[in-house]
Amino acid sequence: MGDITPDRVVDCLGLFCPEPVLRTRKEIENISVGGILKVIADDPSSEEDIKAWAKHTGHELIRVEKVSREFHFYIRRVK
Repeated sequence: MGDITPDRVVDCLGLFCPEPVLRTRKEIENISVGGILKVIADDPSSEEDIKAWAKHTGHELIRVEKVSREFHFYIRRVK
């Protein structure tokens, strides 16, 4: 897989449910349609929460990486 260059990064390290999803929802509005938001989180529940949020809102979760104890989510804004 090639590198993905995000348009914006949101750091949710140390934050717990529901904060990573709330910040993701807020930050996705700050990029253009087609742009990519990278979310970094370490809450174990964030993996399922962000996946469910993306599916529910219609945004495209293009990659999830596990880096040590962190999750790196790459989300393309669809609408």
